[in-house]
Amino acid sequence: MSSQKQAEEAIVSTFSETEHDDGGKEEEKVEDQPIFSVKTFLWHGGSAWDAWFSCASNQVAQVLLTLPYSFSQLGMLSGIVFQLFYGIMGSWTAYLISVLYIEYRSRKEKEGVSFKNHVIQWYEVLDGLLGPIGKAVGLAFNCTFLLFGSVIQLIACASNIYYINDHLDKRTWTYIFGACCATTVFIPSFHNYRIWSFLGLGMTTYTAWYLTIAALVHGQVEGVQHSGPKKPVLYFTGATNILYTFGGHAVTVEIMHAMWKPRKFKYIYLMATLYVFTLTIPSASCVYWAFGDQLLNHANAFALLPRSGWRDAAVILMLIHQFITFGFACTPLYFVWEKVIGMHDTRSICLRALVRLPVVIPIWFFAIIFPFFGPINSAVGALLVSFTVYIIPSVAHMITYMRADARKNAAEKPPFFLPSWTAMYALNFFVVIWVFVVGFGFGGWASVTNFVRQINTFGLFAKCYQCKPPPPPPVHQTPAPSHS
Repeated sequence: MSSQKQAEEAIVSTFSETEHDDGGKEEEKVEDQPIFSVKTFLWHGGSAWDAWFSCASNQVAQVLLTLPYSFSQLGMLSGIVFQLFYGIMGSWTAYLISVLYIEYRSRKEKEGVSFKNHVIQWYEVLDGLLGPIGKAVGLAFNCTFLLFGSVIQLIACASNIYYINDHLDKRTWTYIFGACCATTVFIPSFHNYRIWSFLGLGMTTYTAWYLTIAALVHGQVEGVQHSGPKKPVLYFTGATNILYTFGGHAVTVEIMHAMWKPRKFKYIYLMATLYVFTLTIPSASCVYWAFGDQLLNHANAFALLPRSGWRDAAVILMLIHQFITFGFACTPLYFVWEKVIGMHDTRSICLRALVRLPVVIPIWFFAIIFPFFGPINSAVGALLVSFTVYIIPSVAHMITYMRADARKNAAEKPPFFLPSWTAMYALNFFVVIWVFVVGFGFGGWASVTNFVRQINTFGLFAKCYQCKPPPPPPVHQTPAPSHS
């Protein structure tokens, strides 16, 4: 068979979203493909390692650049504690989502339902386990969160490139990167992010360690002050940004569904989070140590570090990674839209890309309206992430296993480290109360207050948020008249 023919078949096969049970014949066929084939290595990924790279890569993206800003609001100790706390809590709710996915899929497959050419999504899991109300709530929160998550990536692209080329304002850069990110409509599914996830994690790893080393080499600025926390508004704004940081599992179900053996996902998100800690804690701590309260007026850490080849490389790598993360956030939205208009089974790449384009337009529009890099993360974290990836999974798990027969026939039993159903209910209840009160309540008040303050200061459709003021025009002095 010619290499051209093989390439064509590789592309076409990606539109078949078949995920197979452990031991299935077709799964063995996928896993038995040649190790060094282009299709296997670059395109069609579904291993546990692929899922790990996807989870880790999707977590850290542009938020890496706003964590020093959060530390200036929280103080060093609270910043580290909140990272550890929300990282573990986020891993727990990702585990709950994986359990509910397995439960839903097991029930449906016992009924003879086939998921060939169909990607299971979180709102469908909630529909199958909780009914139409669960579906409506999950769909509303998840889609809104993913939409604004994509908006944040566009804002971050414009903010970052400005520190390399400030000849164009950030709003113009948003127009340009909106067009660039629209090309993600050609990426069929999460199967096809294998090489992108690997590269994306490498890019954020470089950026995190660049921030760490550059801050240490730069040293503390003259008269540096570390006065945080100063105000409750700033404190809870910073906390909800970290809530957002470790709430990147709105695409957990889609990542699981792209795996050859979804049951292996159980602890993958936790392993990804532990790696992310090695990036976020050193970089945020060192940049805050070096610049202190100056970060309160610079949400993007790149703004304070001197320009160099190392910094430019970090900016470029983050731009590429934000393109990848934009695709991660948008792909579930593409799936939902395809299902709404009845095009989800279409195999034509061009036709599928065409029908996806309307999803990109509102994202582009909102990025131009609210270009507030940093504050928008906290607002999204408090109002959307708190429910989407913390409260709803915990409540859904409690309702699903409320009945004794459901617990007895559960597809996934409680984990070895928490073998009691009572203990699981207690932990889920704690997550719901904490996130609702601290994340949504105090965090919502603080982040919305800060967000409104940005609107009042810079206005909607701000041309260049937190940019350097233009130099004053030269003053032309009129020469004194000569006296003859």
